[in-house]
Amino acid sequence: MIHIDNLVKRYGTLVALDHLSLDIHEGEIFGLLGPNGSGKTTAINCLLALLKYDKGTITIFGKEMRPDSYDIKQNIGVVMQNVAVFDQMSVWENIDYFCGLYVKDKERRRELVEEAIRFTGLEDFKKMRPKKLSGGLLRRLNIACGIVHKPKLIIMDEPTVAVDPQSRNRILEGILELNQQGSTIIYTSHYMEEVEQICSRIAIIDHGQVLATGTTEELKKMIKTGETITIEAIALDEDQLAQIRKLPHVFDISYEEQTLKVRLSSAKHNLVRILNYMQEHDIAFGRVFSELPTLNDVFLEITGKELRD
Repeated sequence: MIHIDNLVKRYGTLVALDHLSLDIHEGEIFGLLGPNGSGKTTAINCLLALLKYDKGTITIFGKEMRPDSYDIKQNIGVVMQNVAVFDQMSVWENIDYFCGLYVKDKERRRELVEEAIRFTGLEDFKKMRPKKLSGGLLRRLNIACGIVHKPKLIIMDEPTVAVDPQSRNRILEGILELNQQGSTIIYTSHYMEEVEQICSRIAIIDHGQVLATGTTEELKKMIKTGETITIEAIALDEDQLAQIRKLPHVFDISYEEQTLKVRLSSAKHNLVRILNYMQEHDIAFGRVFSELPTLNDVFLEITGKELRD
């Protein structure tokens, strides 16, 4: 559905996109992950033909995307991180306005607006103005405005930021339903658990380049981390930390506020070896737990950064 080839975008001496290439297939919920400044927003703006780029091509629905490609844009919906609605209009009027940008037939538009209101659970709020809505309801309104015309491709940039858990769950369920109804979705988020929960495939980008692409399980197989063991309420000195670093399969440790985190490559009995060391050296400790690799481990190992950096 989308083919981005060798895309370059410069701002003076800053290279925002560095020969970025990416394919997104029809029917996917495609996760786009990257730290701040990685090029995600620039890539999306180029994809929407809102930015001129220096080199490369973007093809959507089999056609080259240009600023005047209105036939392509007709089938794209955008839900950006910053809520973009009119405070002077009611919920119903806002959704109707955005629908009217794509659908001129008034009767058809009315049907689509009512459907979007039901879909986002805004039935009890359609006469209210945005200023009266909670943060979660405002996010739902933002989504309704972006998807009301039933686009084939929906771009969602941080749609659940700063919302309550109930609204977040409702939004995620809605995204899955939109996908089941036939929409291909590009999804960005700082919440790794969301991406892992709903995305069929994920790309990790940094410095304007794609560093890795695949399903969650495929990405986990690309990294060294096979297990992370966390031990709480433990007092350790530098010599003990140095000895733990030398244990088999240990390749990284961190120790803060009496909490030890040990990252190990895949192997049998990793936890047993760590606990045996504690017992042999008479080291008291509190809670212990072991975790298989998460998407956050993948991101940290591939980019060397926390997602919120």
